[in-house]
Amino acid sequence: MSFIALVSLVVRDYDEAIAFYRDALGFDLVEDTDRGDSSRWVVVRPSGAPAGTGLLLARAKNAGERASVGAQTGGRVGFFLHTDDFARDHARMTAAGVRFLEEPRYEPYGTVAVFEDLYGNKWDLLEPQ
Repeated sequence: MSFIALVSLVVRDYDEAIAFYRDALGFDLVEDTDRGDSSRWVVVRPSGAPAGTGLLLARAKNAGERASVGAQTGGRVGFFLHTDDFARDHARMTAAGVRFLEEPRYEPYGTVAVFEDLYGNKWDLLEPQ
């Protein structure tokens, strides 16, 4: 069996990224290990998600990496956060200051709205049908 365990997300700062994903999106901080060279191994995942499906928060180390913060997918929706209760999570995230780019819409595949993370990366919040 094969699966994608982690996806790297380039961030400006470890602690601000942890705070956003933990506090605004409700993710769990799974690991935060100091690697001893001013870098850390930081993994977050949606609360209740199966083990091995998370984001590796990777602090930008050079100009090229800093330029990609918030633009890792060229302005397209690049991340898809599934929920079993769209209304609950939309309300919680909105109250936490998450910026939604549209009103919730109802599609044949489910209820969805696009939001931005703290850096401008676009995500779908989606409750599948």
